[in-house]
Amino acid sequence: MTPRTRLFDLLPALYRLKDAQVAASQQLVQGPLQSLLALVEEQLAVMANDLDRLYDDQFIETCAPWVIPYIGDLIGYQPVNGVAPAVASPRAEVAHTISFRRRKGTVLVLEQLARDVTGWGAHAVEFFKVLACSQYMHHIRPHSYCAPDLRQWQVQAYLDTAFDRTAHNVDVRRIAVERGRYNLPNIGIFLWSLGAYSLTKIPATPSPSNSAGKPQCYRFSPLGRDISLFTNPVSQGSQINSAATPMNVPDRLRRRVLCQDLASGAGAVYYGEGNSLAIYASGKLLNPYQIQVCDLAGAEGSWANLPSGNSYPYAAAVDPELGRIALAPVTTGSEPVLEVSFHYGFNADMGGGEYSRQQTFVVQTEAQVLPFPDTASTPRYHTLQDALTYAAGHLTASGKIALELSGSGSSQVAYELPAALSVSVPAGATLEIRGADGSCPMLTLNGEISASGGASSTLIFNGLLLTSKIAPGNPPVALLHVPATAPNGSVNQLGTLTVSHCTLVPGWALAPSGSPQYAAAPALVAAPSGLQISIQRSIVGALRVEEVVTATVADSIVDATSRTNVAYSASDGASAGGALTLEGSTVVGKIHAGLLALVSDSIVWAGLASSDAWAAPLVADRKQAGCVRFSFLPMASVTPRQFECLEQAEGAPQPLFYSLSYGDPGYAKLLPSTDNAIRRGAYDGGEMGAFHFVLAPQRETDLRVRLQEYTPAGLEFGIFYET
Repeated sequence: MTPRTRLFDLLPALYRLKDAQVAASQQLVQGPLQSLLALVEEQLAVMANDLDRLYDDQFIETCAPWVIPYIGDLIGYQPVNGVAPAVASPRAEVAHTISFRRRKGTVLVLEQLARDVTGWGAHAVEFFKVLACSQYMHHIRPHSYCAPDLRQWQVQAYLDTAFDRTAHNVDVRRIAVERGRYNLPNIGIFLWSLGAYSLTKIPATPSPSNSAGKPQCYRFSPLGRDISLFTNPVSQGSQINSAATPMNVPDRLRRRVLCQDLASGAGAVYYGEGNSLAIYASGKLLNPYQIQVCDLAGAEGSWANLPSGNSYPYAAAVDPELGRIALAPVTTGSEPVLEVSFHYGFNADMGGGEYSRQQTFVVQTEAQVLPFPDTASTPRYHTLQDALTYAAGHLTASGKIALELSGSGSSQVAYELPAALSVSVPAGATLEIRGADGSCPMLTLNGEISASGGASSTLIFNGLLLTSKIAPGNPPVALLHVPATAPNGSVNQLGTLTVSHCTLVPGWALAPSGSPQYAAAPALVAAPSGLQISIQRSIVGALRVEEVVTATVADSIVDATSRTNVAYSASDGASAGGALTLEGSTVVGKIHAGLLALVSDSIVWAGLASSDAWAAPLVADRKQAGCVRFSFLPMASVTPRQFECLEQAEGAPQPLFYSLSYGDPGYAKLLPSTDNAIRRGAYDGGEMGAFHFVLAPQRETDLRVRLQEYTPAGLEFGIFYET
């Protein structure tokens, strides 16, 4: 007896027989009475299922999705945007609300809310604990001194930070507007919005001033510039039971902190494999007691505190605040091969790195992936050019092949190419050149990468860092060049060029100070008719795109190294480039496009030099087509119709950046003090610019909603950004 025939089978046999006769006479599968009762039975089954679920729907763990908002409303749960992964599930959030209510009003629950809701490092401080005031004799705090103990280095290192424990005079300004801090009813929520990104066992970069018989100087940065090292935060677990300490947040690694940590030897928190910093000499991890932390500041070739002579008792001197290493001069034998693992600060998963990019891979079938270096028992190729030629030779029409470069965890993270590379993709085929997932391969070019292809072909770069090591005199056209003609003289018909999670270093290469070596040089030049360029989650230098090419830039930074340099134009640096689409991007430099198809949620930071021949920093030749919306534009821009845009003017809001120098932790990141017309001026209430996809203002709004619910009555909170 099936569920849908139970009612019909309960009828007297006479009615069932008559219904069967009607069905037979009209050649029906079942009679009209049986069909009617089947419909009734179906609705009864739905009602029975709802009744069965009534008990399950009383609990957040087992209720149906539509019941979650009702349970949340019963306990006073306030919904948020849910940007951070920890609060992305409404079911889990409502469930956590009950446990949080039991801890409501405690500083630890405020700290956990800040961490979970934003997804950033967080620390909550009750400012009454650091007020210089008379103490109640029945509640003495022996650790609270009116005057700091200057014999302790922590006093100076953490002064005016989240971990400041020195006593302060009362500040009567309101903390709610982030002006005052130290007062009895004030609670400070400190956030570290930058992330700590790892680079694992990569070669340290020798200083250009090294010479025989002198101390050997190195830098952590693979690009050879000074950088601040960051701590790899130690997790506090899913539930915070004790307040955060400096080791629990992604902050800059201080000299004093590292020095004290190295003295712990095997118990070090910051030094060692898997920690914030590790140094290897000829493949062997240096013992913590072999490392001296010191200030290696100074101009190139004259660093301070350099080791000297055979009597130097340490294997290496390290400066984590400048990202520098120094070795004593070697009198016998050869210099050891120096490799480092460390963390650097950045705002988001952009430009490549040791973060997961698996979902962005076009070629997912393992059989279609060629590793480089080759892992076959009989090597099929030895150089990168051989690998590209081999991959192109095995591509068929509509075929796909990925050439995957090994990356982190080996000395082959950096590939120095002796000559230019040439990539040719057969018609209709797709070639993906990518770094392995979780790796960061760097290609140091001594020429350019020249790309060509047949009709409807696709070339993809994913997860690579391209830089240059070209001596002045006869530089190539660009780091990545797509000429109008192929190497064999035929017309270049490459259909699509995609640059995803890559960095084409602005200015090609960096000086030790961080300044670009070739400031005005373009990173990408493209000329073939019909070529479609797509740049996603990448950092690139200036673009030179002919008018017959279209370009789409999304969630990326286009940096011409100066707002008066040309960021986008034709190959001559003045004529109109192809149709341009900007979505959630930051452009540093002038733009001249034939058509601005769409500019949305973007920042164009450009200006004119005193002797500039350009009519405006942003020019679109076709003003009747296209749209510019929710974006910041330079003064006197010539664009299609605008909607909810801001144009630079005297006294008007403008973007405030932490830094516009590539390689700095706060590169292209907006300051929290930026006017809300820009910081919350995107179409969804987010910030304009390349980090729109991070949704930082929405995270902050979520936090304010949560804190208002859990802050004790009579107290006020303020949000302060440490990074």
